[in-house]
Amino acid sequence: MDLLHNDLGQPIGFPVPNWTPRALPPREPMEGRFCRIEILDPERHAAELYEANVEDKDGRSWTYLGYGPFANYADYRAWADAAAKSSDPLFHAIVDLATGKAVGIASYLRIDAQVGVIEVGHIHYSPALQKTSAATEAMYLLMRRAFDELGYRRYEWKCDALNAPSRRAALRLGYRYEGIFRQATMYKGRNRDTAWYSVIDREWPTLKSAFEVWLRPGNFGEDGTPRTRLSQLTAEALAGGGHR
Repeated sequence: MDLLHNDLGQPIGFPVPNWTPRALPPREPMEGRFCRIEILDPERHAAELYEANVEDKDGRSWTYLGYGPFANYADYRAWADAAAKSSDPLFHAIVDLATGKAVGIASYLRIDAQVGVIEVGHIHYSPALQKTSAATEAMYLLMRRAFDELGYRRYEWKCDALNAPSRRAALRLGYRYEGIFRQATMYKGRNRDTAWYSVIDREWPTLKSAFEVWLRPGNFGEDGTPRTRLSQLTAEALAGGGHR
């Protein structure tokens, strides 16, 4: 795209005509083939989540979060009660449709409806959810709501720059790497350099198609293993355009 200039000859951004602030995320559930995403309700979800989380015997899934692991259910329930009262972050439970049980958490946060920017974070997958089709579908459903239902322009993923699994996940899901904010924050008594990733609205249609191809029943063998890797589909989608 050719660079635009104002009357003074200065380069300026492309116009965003007729923009109006977007709605905040609704509280209705999101339903997929493998999972359902519901607003976190401690009465319904906390015990199931705690039970699923204790299967992480060494607590490694909590290393890059600002809380956890939890020594007992009472401590986890106290965290869940507080989290459920928040509207930003807006916490969701991820329910495995095969078992009907909550097995993970994710949230929308840093929601800026005025300019259409929203982040996904506080992602915590129990061992029962990790590396499953439901794990991937959950990220797709949250992204689809942000872009298709709400019309946001930018969807962000941020993580500790040392969190290699999270950084690999962002790239597999089709986010573009934007850089590292050095000494961005502190948590658990230590420094965090933050790696930034994003998807923008112009990229979403091709990424959405990639997710939908991956999620088709025909893409899965009898053992549930995908025949085509999502990372291949998202890389091809981004290489083919769909961005300014």
